[in-house]
Amino acid sequence: MNYLSEMLKLPVIDQAGEKLGVVNDLGIATGEVFPHITSLAFQGPGKTPFMISWRKYVDHVDETGVYLKAISTDVRFSYLQPDEVLLARDILNKQIVDTQGMKVVRVNDIKLSATGDNQLRLLGAEVGARGLLRSLHPALERVVTKLAGAVAHPLKEDIIAWSYMDLLDRSTQNIKLSVSHKTLDELHPADIADIIEQLDPRLRTQVFAQLDTAQAAEAIGEIDDDDLAAEVLEGMSDRDASSMLALMDPDDAAALIEELDYEKAEKLLRLMGVKEEKAIRNLLGYEEDTAGRIMTSEFVALPATATVADAVEAIRALDEDFESVYYVYTLDPAGALTGVLSLRALIVAERDERLSELAYRDVVWVAPDLDQEDVADEMTKYNLAAIPVCDEARHILGIVTVDDALDVIAEEHEEDLQIAGVGAAESAPGEPTHILSWFARHQYWILVWAIASGIIAAALGWMGDLERYFIYPMCVMPVVLIAAARVISYVRGYYLERDEHEGEERPYLGFFLQTTGIGIALAAVIYLCGQLVLGAAVPEDVMAQAGDRVELAGQLLAAAALTRCFICAAAVTAFSCATSVAYLKLLAWRDEHDRNTSGTALSVSAVLVACVLYSVAATLSVVALVA
Repeated sequence: MNYLSEMLKLPVIDQAGEKLGVVNDLGIATGEVFPHITSLAFQGPGKTPFMISWRKYVDHVDETGVYLKAISTDVRFSYLQPDEVLLARDILNKQIVDTQGMKVVRVNDIKLSATGDNQLRLLGAEVGARGLLRSLHPALERVVTKLAGAVAHPLKEDIIAWSYMDLLDRSTQNIKLSVSHKTLDELHPADIADIIEQLDPRLRTQVFAQLDTAQAAEAIGEIDDDDLAAEVLEGMSDRDASSMLALMDPDDAAALIEELDYEKAEKLLRLMGVKEEKAIRNLLGYEEDTAGRIMTSEFVALPATATVADAVEAIRALDEDFESVYYVYTLDPAGALTGVLSLRALIVAERDERLSELAYRDVVWVAPDLDQEDVADEMTKYNLAAIPVCDEARHILGIVTVDDALDVIAEEHEEDLQIAGVGAAESAPGEPTHILSWFARHQYWILVWAIASGIIAAALGWMGDLERYFIYPMCVMPVVLIAAARVISYVRGYYLERDEHEGEERPYLGFFLQTTGIGIALAAVIYLCGQLVLGAAVPEDVMAQAGDRVELAGQLLAAAALTRCFICAAAVTAFSCATSVAYLKLLAWRDEHDRNTSGTALSVSAVLVACVLYSVAATLSVVALVA
């Protein structure tokens, strides 16, 4: 008996051979690296639940049942202890955190190890396909495993050791899960954020319940999805949420508060300290996606007349949770920015030297209303770890740090990928893409083709028992659909290329003339292909005999129908190219209004429009010819 699924439903038999019930669960004490089975839970007559001590009463286990070393009248029942969990109830088919692989997985089965006739230990959780198949039926697992091995793709076990498991589905704050592994509160905040993003919504609050306020603040600041972070915040009490926001970097807290409704946001701001509230409200006063919105008000600035010793003492006096310090800025008597020093310059300088003598005076700074993407470009251009944000009088309002700049770059890159029709899953190296997702994103036109062909056949039948002619529009339709999809690919590429030069006005007229010319050229090629097909299908000698035999007349009628379909395809393709400027304008408009655009959705829309136009035109042409 190596798996829990094989243990469940086994009969429980006493020393006298009497069946007491069937196994429905096993209990373990969680304070060991590989815990012993401590309790046996079984279901007796009338579905009555019982629990007994494994060590005290179980004699041995085999494939025929669990055998006790006492008769039924000598068995004394017990209860689950505070440090115990039940494998089937608390772990099987539940989500757990793999604290080694930093991911959330679902337990399909549990692997056990026999250490004697009456001793079992828990080795870990089976989270792979074999466990899932085994839970359905052991025979199914064996068959699939053999088939996979026969095609040189063996189906391996995917076991997560108990040493690297953390439970989520029940309150386990007071249970010591293991003596050797990292638990959630010991993981890096970025790893916790990754785990939270993988969890079911009902479990996210339970994860935060295992963290203190400071850890929760760091973790929620690492969550990329603002909507998800706001959802987690909504699930917390107002006081806990306010305390957590107060511990976050002001720019991260401002971004998160903006996702909440007004009443909730105001309540949380009023609950936090005056200093934190003021810092966050100042940031919220700037427009979204500008330097003012992503800057932090935590920076070190001293009079230019101060000494190196003064700067060192100022840095030492900072709170532990202060934003990372990269530079020290110098100010004139009016508070205007005059220079900047790196930490290295402070370390190697003499303690009594004046900051004005060491500071670099040609300081790069940005205005608070500058677009965040331009801020990131400035930091990249000058290799800055932080850049000051100043008003017109060069008074420092805050700084944008490199981590915020990287977030902006990643956000803009993701938007470009969406416009290009590439999802996040595709762009992540090493992440396998499901074949159905790949098909839906790239080969959806085949489904459109099949559905449209069926509709054309039904329409022709309804218009006069002409459904046999649907084959001609169907044969030509892929040309139209593929051309429409490729036109949108061209539009996306053109937009992304021109988007790098935001200051330039987009030449819509030039783009229209260019794509219209391409459309006319493609239409000519499609028409010529139609003539070649017609010539191959109906030779000239057949044309000359058309009036002699009825079947030849029918052949010519079919050829004429095919020709008309090619003409319709050429016209619709030219139309798709000529109207592509509308999609370019749509992309620009949505970008100006800070709305993400899916390239796949844009492509599907264009394909559907082309499909409808072609289907209507080709159907009416065939009806007009044959009727």
